[in-house]
Amino acid sequence: MFIRNCWYVAAWAHEIPESGLFHRTVLGEPLLLYRLSSGETVALEDRCCHRLAPLSAGRREGDCVRCGYHGLKFAPDGACVEAPGVDRIPIKARVRTYPVEVRNRWVFVWMGDPALADASQLPDNFSCSHPEWHYKPGYLHYDTPYMLICDNLLDFSHLSYVHENTLGGSTRIAQSRPEVERVPRGIRVTRHVPDVPPSAYWRSFHTFEGHVDRWFIYDFLLPGTLLMDSGGRPAGQPEGDMTGAVRLHSCQTLTPETENTTHYFFQQAYHAPQAMAETTETIFKGLIAAFEEDRSIITAQYRNMLLNPDAPMLPMAMDAALVQFRRLVDSELAREQAARATYPVAATA
Repeated sequence: MFIRNCWYVAAWAHEIPESGLFHRTVLGEPLLLYRLSSGETVALEDRCCHRLAPLSAGRREGDCVRCGYHGLKFAPDGACVEAPGVDRIPIKARVRTYPVEVRNRWVFVWMGDPALADASQLPDNFSCSHPEWHYKPGYLHYDTPYMLICDNLLDFSHLSYVHENTLGGSTRIAQSRPEVERVPRGIRVTRHVPDVPPSAYWRSFHTFEGHVDRWFIYDFLLPGTLLMDSGGRPAGQPEGDMTGAVRLHSCQTLTPETENTTHYFFQQAYHAPQAMAETTETIFKGLIAAFEEDRSIITAQYRNMLLNPDAPMLPMAMDAALVQFRRLVDSELAREQAARATYPVAATA
């Protein structure tokens, strides 16, 4: 069960072709995304109302889509405008449409009641398109439920062990106590780790003379988006002095594909007047290596869980952030369920 009245990232903007069709499953629903001649992106249910064939297996005809099975033609508003051999098109011949917002290269789709779609809830993923922040966009597919990946991102103590030779580099990360506080539609996690060796990941693109004071400050927002300021300055250097420091901004978001599979969109950007191709590629490759470490341990965790779904987990102190976020998710789910029970909403065409 998922929160529906919120924005989920369905794609990076560059994934959607200029004149073709793009398919992605979100919350168990098949979506067809494409760009109109105006440049606007639309999202339709990728399932013809006639015999349920995927519209993405058909073709574009101007701003319309023709089903590749029996030739029904659909307009961007979901209405069937042509059905070969049919004189009068049934009023029910249409497919569902979804509100879409393209913000800083992320394509967001509202999966719930369209009347409640609220652009003010979009996360501030500013570094995805800011001219002074540079990165290479990333995507991974997980064969695990999205909440397990949320748990991983909410507890950075794992950096000391899962990422010992990449993002971590010190057991002091796990030993440090994060501050956890509520923010609108999420929580904020702040962790300072003073006087530790720079990680191997940082050393791959930056030169250091000694230890650093590290920081991780991020908001984790519904339904599963991380917006993080992180970095490190030479140990003992005043907080406002960025001389010789590493400063990064990361935008990461999780979109459930199904109950047991997940889309993971991410980037880690560095601040500079202009992009440096070698640095951009080095940061990206290092991030992929580390995130493969995450995917490996989380996938192993999930396989273990499937062997005995009733086996309990033992909550510990390092779980504070993830426990709070899970409570927030449960609260939002309960609120949506109560609203649907009071005011049932029919599926929107």
